[in-house]
Amino acid sequence: MHKRSNKGIFFCPLQDVVDIISKKWALLVVNEIGNHKRIRFTILKEKLRHVTPTVLSNTLNTLESNGLISRYVFKEIPPRVEYSLTDDGRQLYNIIVYLMRCASSRDSAEIRKCSCNALTEN
Repeated sequence: MHKRSNKGIFFCPLQDVVDIISKKWALLVVNEIGNHKRIRFTILKEKLRHVTPTVLSNTLNTLESNGLISRYVFKEIPPRVEYSLTDDGRQLYNIIVYLMRCASSRDSAEIRKCSCNALTEN
């Protein structure tokens, strides 16, 4: 995983990505934001019915600190916050859509109701 040289320690870029997207809600959050382009926390929470507000907030913070989403705060009272994908987040979203298309096209695929409506939107 790590490679040491005389310049320091190098980390496997794939491991970094896996560490981020392996979190339970990370891909679902990226997918939902990608489906809406810009979305508020309350709407995101409604779409991802089983996530707690604390877990959603932590997931959003992780995705933002890793450069996959942007958080825009409107100067209003009460404050309004919207989330959108960065360029890296859009690349990940496109990969998610591709994976969903591959999974749903398999002969053994069983399509169930879910929040991943990117298959019909793209």
